Amino acid sequence: MSVIKSYRLRLRRKRWQARAFRKRRELATVVDRTEQIKPGGVLLFSTLRNEKIRLPYFLKYYRDMGVTHFLIVDNDSDDGGREYLESQPDVSLWTTTGSYKRSRFGVDWLNWLMRKYAHDHWSLVVDPDEFFVYPFCDTRPLQALTDWLDASGIKSFGAMLLDMYPKGRMDAQPYREGQNPIDIACWFDSGNYMIEKNTRFRNLWIQGGPRTRVFFADAPERAPALNKIPLVKWQRSYTLESSTHMLLPRTLNVTYDEWGGEKASGCLLHAKFLDTFSAKAAEELERGQHYAASHEYRAYHTHLKDDPNLWCKWSEKYINWRQLEILGLMSKGNWA
Repeated sequence: MSVIKSYRLRLRRKRWQARAFRKRRELATVVDRTEQIKPGGVLLFSTLRNEKIRLPYFLKYYRDMGVTHFLIVDNDSDDGGREYLESQPDVSLWTTTGSYKRSRFGVDWLNWLMRKYAHDHWSLVVDPDEFFVYPFCDTRPLQALTDWLDASGIKSFGAMLLDMYPKGRMDAQPYREGQNPIDIACWFDSGNYMIEKNTRFRNLWIQGGPRTRVFFADAPERAPALNKIPLVKWQRSYTLESSTHMLLPRTLNVTYDEWGGEKASGCLLHAKFLDTFSAKAAEELERGQHYAASHEYRAYHTHLKDDPNLWCKWSEKYINWRQLEILGLMSKGNWA
């Protein structure tokens, strides 16, 4: 990489840091329990709006995994979610009525909180409908993974976003608060993925799966990105560039082996497609706060009128992480 390009990326990172510093004024503290954060604790950061129905299982899942503290931005929820989070003893909560779109889709808010609280902590950045799966997650806590990453000198851990869906109509099985959503949305595409290397940021760009074949069949290049780097040993000098799809410095994006081997990686089980999805998609389309004039939600709205069944004859039913490794969707790499 040329000196000029490297310099421009450093300037870009400083720009996002300065922007996050300004945007901190949009955050109002609801409850601050960050004094509970201990050295070595694994933190979780998230931005959400009107996700009350998902929160009990979401918190339980990550508590059981080993997350020690949750730092959450609530973007003006009116479904009781803010009050629920405020009552949770391991949650620090901020609220904002600021524009999700003008905060770079929540990235500015998270960049500020991570700069302030995540330094030298392994930190997860996930949405309430994303469930992190990593090698040996059924027998080893998250701390075991981060200890191994520390010992191996690895600072970031990649995970492919794996869209999960039910068999049949999305509204056939109502989702209940506290339920594991993968009990309903237990199917996924085992293939049908396109991978391209982004030479500027050095990350892999992944598209495909059910959203591409159903909602973006006529324009697959516009389908949502599935590449994420949700787990990072955070430093104050780091920034999220485009959610967790890309980070700066760009060395954090090299979560794959460039020499033909395999680095350890995981998956994020993405349980978006439940019976709550139609109402959520309509709300987000009306708000118009998402990327590229909400083109993703426009595609959802258009095709949901036809009541699409995401299941197809090539769909696989989720069993465990070992199944995902066999299918080549994640890898344990050198972690034995």
